[in-house]
Amino acid sequence: MIESLLIANRGEIARRIIRTARRLGIRTIAVHADVDAAMPFVREADEAVCIGPAPARDSYLRQDLLLEAARATGAQAIHPGYGFLSENAEFAEAVIAAGLVWVGAPPAAIRAMGLKDAAKERMIAAGVPVTPGYLGADQSPDHLQREADAIGYPVLIKAVAGGGGKGMRRVEAAPDFAEALASCKREAAASFGDDRVLIEKYILSPRHIEVQVFGDTHGHVVHLFERDCSLQRRHQKVIEEAPAPGMDAATRDAICEAAVRAVKAVDYVGAGTIEFIADGSEGLRADRIWFMEMNTRLQVEHPVTESITGQDLVEWQLRVASGEPLPKRQEDLTIDGWAMEARLYAENPTTGFLPSTGPLDHLRFPSDLRIDSGVKQGGEVTPYYDPMIAKIIAHAPSREQAAQQLAQGVRQVEVWPVRTNAAFLARAASHPDFLAAHIDTGFIERHAETLIPSAEPGASVLDAAARALLTSDGDDPWTALQGFRANRHASQEIEVAVAGKPYLVSLSKNPSTARVEDGLIFVDGEAWAFEPWRAEPGTTGAAGGDGAILSPMPGRVIAVAVRQGDAVTKGQRLVVIEAMKMEQALLAPFDGIVAEFKASEGAQVSEGTLLVRVEGEA
Repeated sequence: MIESLLIANRGEIARRIIRTARRLGIRTIAVHADVDAAMPFVREADEAVCIGPAPARDSYLRQDLLLEAARATGAQAIHPGYGFLSENAEFAEAVIAAGLVWVGAPPAAIRAMGLKDAAKERMIAAGVPVTPGYLGADQSPDHLQREADAIGYPVLIKAVAGGGGKGMRRVEAAPDFAEALASCKREAAASFGDDRVLIEKYILSPRHIEVQVFGDTHGHVVHLFERDCSLQRRHQKVIEEAPAPGMDAATRDAICEAAVRAVKAVDYVGAGTIEFIADGSEGLRADRIWFMEMNTRLQVEHPVTESITGQDLVEWQLRVASGEPLPKRQEDLTIDGWAMEARLYAENPTTGFLPSTGPLDHLRFPSDLRIDSGVKQGGEVTPYYDPMIAKIIAHAPSREQAAQQLAQGVRQVEVWPVRTNAAFLARAASHPDFLAAHIDTGFIERHAETLIPSAEPGASVLDAAARALLTSDGDDPWTALQGFRANRHASQEIEVAVAGKPYLVSLSKNPSTARVEDGLIFVDGEAWAFEPWRAEPGTTGAAGGDGAILSPMPGRVIAVAVRQGDAVTKGQRLVVIEAMKMEQALLAPFDGIVAEFKASEGAQVSEGTLLVRVEGEA
């Protein structure tokens, strides 16, 4: 068994690896950027090394610094986690060349499955079904147009070297193809340095099904069944579950056997995931499930597989990397119950899911579910890395029970002042169509109106705020006199300010489900600040009625398009803010003149900071 392990990652996955390594008696070494010095994973490791400043390109992506840290600490092996360098064949080769153990896929397998067109050709040769499409070398626009016409619309244009939802365009009809192709190629070239594309038939009711696979150095390969990751937003997974709903035994056998063939075709070692796309319009059928791509690493959603199989996949990785055979044979693996995972992100659904960064002054998770998190109360969500706060995992005997546990769990999440998607997750996990397993990758977009919470506080929030202001030392608000106006009866209306906005509240006699603590209300995954109403509370928002353009999120100003005194027209771009790899353009609310300009390119700004003020022309 490996004796010492450097973890070339951070946050939640670093803590996850440390937990298993400690149980196995393995010494762990954390590497961290300077901004992460106080993070839990740094404190929990046996040793820690600072490898540079906050930007990932200057720290977590510096292969030379990672290898230097491994040599300096006497690490025997390197685990890359997921993201960052986990699927970088050059780094894997450098680790091996340095005489260290690489806890990941073989470099040759990473390369073989890294390009979508080459991977599909290899899968076809191995007898794995692939989505109908074009994978050819002729990349001329005219030829690609003819191929798309022959496949039949809608089609999906995908960057050969793409990933994470970038370099993808859906095309509904032939006249739209040329423009979509040009846009896709530009994005692919900018993101991956490779503008080549492939074309696939677009599946109208797509389900995202993936199979967890494992191989060892002794020639053994097993699968650990499937996961359904269909609930996605902008091609990013939101809720995952295992097993896949509606999957019968025959279809499961077919898809899992295809996944094993795919692994054997590239002599795979370690943890991997074979991703399939299924046409769910008539339920899951073996002849309507096609290979999409392979992820040559551990997946974010691996806990749901661990839950239903009772296996520790990080332990499997470490044992396989140590040269041991797989811990279980295929016939020893079974499915026990149902598991679901929700990804809790630092983002605000009411503002288009803009990132939310800042201190975690208050952080509370449900106590009866598995929580995999990289942060703790008193920490901070910075703008430099992925905005995931935690993974919340429920495991129960049935799908209905797992969904109920998950929804209840995310409702209990309390975070302040950072905004989260907890309320959005609760609504998704309890939606009638989700409970009925009527799901596909368009589920969130289709139900956005009911899934995204209101930017205004609900009745339970207002009621809780009013009660809290009227209650002293636990007195019954119906007998308390504080805050009542003269000559009003007991059911009077009370003025409160919630999120800086005034409300006139008529107290309900029904008990509130909200929890109140130190000027904060927590209910159903949402958090609200409240106080007695004052005549002139502060304002928030992206643009006030007076033309004040405020930063909608903490972030960095990456572009300014105007100067003080410039004339602008309604909808004109003024400033662009970036946080966590997401850009937000702020536009002029009406025709006018830039009367005040406080934005400077490169500056870090807080949410609500005044950037520009536009005044209407007289």
